[in-house]
Amino acid sequence: MPAGGAAADSSAPDRVAAAVEEHARRRAWWEAETAIAAVVSDPEVRRLGEEIERAEALLGEELRPRFQSFRDRYDRAVREAELDTLTRTCHGKHGRWGRICVLDTGHDSTAPHWGTTAEGHPVAWVGSAPDDD
Repeated sequence: MPAGGAAADSSAPDRVAAAVEEHARRRAWWEAETAIAAVVSDPEVRRLGEEIERAEALLGEELRPRFQSFRDRYDRAVREAELDTLTRTCHGKHGRWGRICVLDTGHDSTAPHWGTTAEGHPVAWVGSAPDDD
């Protein structure tokens, strides 16, 4: 009997099962990525995305006089490490687009998320995104 004997043989089905599971997982990711790429590249989806971005930018600019003080407070809290202020700040963010909501937690029922883009332009949005972290 070779070294490892029956113990080595009994793990073969486990290795096969693990390989099949890994293959299925990779295949599912590939299929999902392919489907997402097809949807995102659709001209109508792209047009709607651009329209939504314009509407969010317009609303952000319209709400700036009302909410700019929250942005100023947030910037000061980050600069001066005011943890109390930062813990009261909404958790809403869209990391992919560099957006962080600077309003207080719980504002969702009375106001949209509001903050600035990575480029410093005001933006407002409703809801969350899959990349909230």
